[in-house]
Amino acid sequence: MQFEVTEIDGEKALIIRRGDETFTIGATCTHYGGPLEEGIVVGDTIHCPWHHACFDLRTGVAVRAPALAPITVFGVGAAALGRPAPEAGAATLSSVAIVGAGAAGTAAADMLRRRGYTGAIVMYGTEAPVDRPNLSKEYLAGHAPEEWLPLPVPADVELQMQRVTALDAKTKTLTLGDGTTRAFDAILLATGADPVRLPIEGADSPRVHFLRTAADSRAIIALAEKGKRACIIGAGFIGLEVAASLRAREVEVDVYAPEEIPLARIMGDDVGRFVQRLHEEHGVRFHLGQPVKSINDIAADFVVIGGGVRPNTQLAEAAGLKVDNGIVVDELMETSAPGIYAAGDAARFPDRFSGRAIRVEHWAVAENQGQTAARNILGARQPHAVPPFFWSAHYDVTIAYVGNAAGWDRAEVRGSLDERRALIVYRTGGRIAAVAAIGMDKECLEAEAAMERGDHEALEEMIRRYTFFVRCVGCALHGSSGHGWRG
Repeated sequence: MQFEVTEIDGEKALIIRRGDETFTIGATCTHYGGPLEEGIVVGDTIHCPWHHACFDLRTGVAVRAPALAPITVFGVGAAALGRPAPEAGAATLSSVAIVGAGAAGTAAADMLRRRGYTGAIVMYGTEAPVDRPNLSKEYLAGHAPEEWLPLPVPADVELQMQRVTALDAKTKTLTLGDGTTRAFDAILLATGADPVRLPIEGADSPRVHFLRTAADSRAIIALAEKGKRACIIGAGFIGLEVAASLRAREVEVDVYAPEEIPLARIMGDDVGRFVQRLHEEHGVRFHLGQPVKSINDIAADFVVIGGGVRPNTQLAEAAGLKVDNGIVVDELMETSAPGIYAAGDAARFPDRFSGRAIRVEHWAVAENQGQTAARNILGARQPHAVPPFFWSAHYDVTIAYVGNAAGWDRAEVRGSLDERRALIVYRTGGRIAAVAAIGMDKECLEAEAAMERGDHEALEEMIRRYTFFVRCVGCALHGSSGHGWRG
């Protein structure tokens, strides 16, 4: 496989040579502009190293979120590429409802149209679709403009800003906040999750804020422009991303959390301490092992609580759908009621690689599940096989994570966290359950591809290969036998 970067008609292009075949495509991911030449080719697709979007090499179509727009395919006209053949069920449905206007719902609406469905799509939400990861990252930090926030919604999708208050699962009828009802041929529940309200005295104070919506992010930005000291309660990913973004705005930040090491439960002690050092180098003050009992004890201009989220399952539960720490779905993303699907933060789904039922609260996961649900609403009968993936940004360091290692029993650091080039391998019962990467984007993609194939041996071999590489580099750079390397 050979990659060559060039320029065609003023656009950066990537030439890929594979045996007798040559593909010439746009070299930049349409999601956040990732360099595709640093990605990997799997079959007839190329995967972006930054956020694992996936494109068809022959058509340029965005096969997998978080990218929705296609890349250019040079030398092939749009008419020659054509559109994918409509799914068999596209002509038999006349109406689809999507309850929730977030990642899963928006990606589902896009996929329904791309797969040839021309009937009515009605999306219900309380906020226009936005690129939620930006709310705690670039936008909150002041590095991303307002126009980055809106998510593209097909022009012929009816977006209604109101709540759905009831669902009749047998008739697929929704009751809306204005009291009206409407029946559909199929329904997708993409109801997401709501912030956990911690039992802290004074948590309802006007200076206390949560971060879930664009309005929340804008409110925190306004406070950062006036107040110069903030308190973050919670040392999870959202809390720490908010801390990094506020430091970019030169706000003093104190982080309070009951745990002794940030992120240790999810990422392990080594990664947790590394992230803590990174934030401390940027001026964040940590108060760990100190659960906050009263907001009145906090000296800050404003407080942001990052106490996690809880799946929004009330609608499904009241309708009699099976609920167990999320709306239970099968591998097609269909709930216990035929014709009703669920995706995103609220869905509990069977993870093919681990063999467990899990619920994941991450953006790309929600989008990919929405796309799977859309295909299966149209009758594709395609199991959801995309491994869970997320990324978290802290200043100039991005952590990428693929798989699901809830309850892991061993974490192995391969490489150097301080040098910002490492893989972290999480094992459950001796088997690899997840891999995190810092400065190792291509290896993270390789791990994801192996997980998607269900190939545990290939995943282990990739880890062994990287271990050997690290040891050899250590010998060359330091003139040592590598015995001091920590694996």
